[in-house]
Amino acid sequence: GTGKEMFARLIHSESPRKAHPFVAMNCAAIPESLMESELFGYEEGAFTGARKGGRIGKIQLANHGTFFLDEIGDISPKLQGQLLRVLQEHEIIRVGGDTVIPVDVRVITATNKDLSSEVQQGAFREDLFYRLDVLELELPPLRQRKQDIPRLLEYFLDLEREKHACVLTDISPDGMKLLTAYPWPGNIREVINFCERLCILCKHSTAAPADIYMALPRLADHTSAPSPDVIRSDARARLEQALLLHHGNRQATARYLGIHPTTLWRQM
Repeated sequence: GTGKEMFARLIHSESPRKAHPFVAMNCAAIPESLMESELFGYEEGAFTGARKGGRIGKIQLANHGTFFLDEIGDISPKLQGQLLRVLQEHEIIRVGGDTVIPVDVRVITATNKDLSSEVQQGAFREDLFYRLDVLELELPPLRQRKQDIPRLLEYFLDLEREKHACVLTDISPDGMKLLTAYPWPGNIREVINFCERLCILCKHSTAAPADIYMALPRLADHTSAPSPDVIRSDARARLEQALLLHHGNRQATARYLGIHPTTLWRQM
């Protein structure tokens, strides 16, 4: 969730290979029995259910471009050996085939494991590790990149606003201060989910602390939650603003706030 694939795409888009494909594959999401055919492709009749005419593998699809292999630490020793051959010889052989196919592809791999430790334990091939370890980039978690949080929130709020056609346009300074202090254990994924929840739940143009706590209940475990009096005061100010905006029309105000007119009357 730190944005590894996004970073890999950026490397690709800023490189001389940008006119060619960027292909991503997550090793942890594909069963081991299918991994080989996904990587290298297969010939017609290679196995029961094989597609007529065979199929091109992900590595060949990325020819002249970039192949991003996420969760590299999860592939089997057999596939590790085959991948090593691709990196050294720049060629593949499809499953069930006997033709050597040359490939020119940049390979970027990612992992959340300590591969050095995996090598020492015999879980990862040493020769593949050193073949991959040309340049290592460590992406720190979001809690260590607090300067990125406001920009990410702004970006994903814009996306969610278009998707949900909500009235929310920004986050108040106090709300942003709370969100910057939050450690975001789910990294970018948690930011995206929070932005979607906030756009759905917030009925005002500016999200105040009360809206932030409503959309991110876990925030209270990491900060001092505002007192009920502060939240009530905040809600009162917002209700007054909504009524002023609609010239005291209760039906229009209730629609704007997304509540029933009876609820509005009770709040008033």
